[in-house]
Amino acid sequence: MTFLDGDDTAAAAAPGRGQTVCVTGAGGYIGSWIVKLLLERGYTVRGTVRNPDDAKNAHLRALPGAAERLSLCGADLLDAGALRAAIAGCHGVFHTASPVTDDPEEMVEPAVRGTRYVIDAAAESGTVRRVVLTSSIGAVAMDPNRAPDVVVDESCWSDLEFCKKTKNWYCYGKAVAEQAAWEAAAARGVDLVVVNPVLVQGPALQPSVNASLMHVLKYLNGSAKTYANAVQAYVHVRDAADAHVRVFEAPGAAGRYLCADAVLHREDVVRILRKFFPEYPVPERCSDEVNPRKQLYKVSNQRLRDLGMEFTPAAQALYETVICFQEKGILPVLPPSSPQKADP
Repeated sequence: MTFLDGDDTAAAAAPGRGQTVCVTGAGGYIGSWIVKLLLERGYTVRGTVRNPDDAKNAHLRALPGAAERLSLCGADLLDAGALRAAIAGCHGVFHTASPVTDDPEEMVEPAVRGTRYVIDAAAESGTVRRVVLTSSIGAVAMDPNRAPDVVVDESCWSDLEFCKKTKNWYCYGKAVAEQAAWEAAAARGVDLVVVNPVLVQGPALQPSVNASLMHVLKYLNGSAKTYANAVQAYVHVRDAADAHVRVFEAPGAAGRYLCADAVLHREDVVRILRKFFPEYPVPERCSDEVNPRKQLYKVSNQRLRDLGMEFTPAAQALYETVICFQEKGILPVLPPSSPQKADP
């Protein structure tokens, strides 16, 4: 009789058992969480990273199940051959790798070409049944002509001319890369599903602080003395990863899926941070005291709720982000300045 250890038992009962999937950008913020959830569900995972031997990928090798079912492959977004090798024989692909920059040369062309290479590799594999692409709210909501009462949903697209005019190359790149993915998938007969996360918060598995986490860190470490008159939608990183796995596993999943919990004004964000962590120098003054307060917009997450998603409150995501900073030594653990620190 063969006895299974805990990990093997979980894998035997898991929906991913016997399936191999590729996660591009596996060492990134969302990518790392997708790898974690896939391993928990019994999948064998091939993760693409720039350098598999880099110490910054140690967190992936430390995940439960990684020793048995995770392999890391060296692949750059612009290396079609390496991507083809990583995807060959896989049952699914999660394409999370993308530049995060406002430099048009570094953002747009690599995002578009890399996405096309992934779609081509999936088509050529003969085994991939679905590709899940990580797009962004940046491909959806940048539209100055949208009426304030319009609910942002999957039918919305960012205005490319507006993105160019405002030099928002990140949103421009995300939009054109997603459009290129839809075109390539249609041409090659690839089953493509897209997840459009909003600003992602929550604990990081990787050691570094990425761009979306700097959004909160700057309000805690004293580098930001004021907060912007701006609004943004937020989602927990675990929910963003969960959305990717759900749309991969749901047979009827198709099209785009907006992944968001709530839209907050930056004043709401600093108020939440100040409530939970009064010991840090969270700014209390808005950088724009002249113009009216920016109004919140509405965003729909109904398509993911229809797949059974239950979203973590944005306040909880922000709270867990700070706890993560403390645990990683990115923020010092200070004595609370108020004894009334509440639980989230």
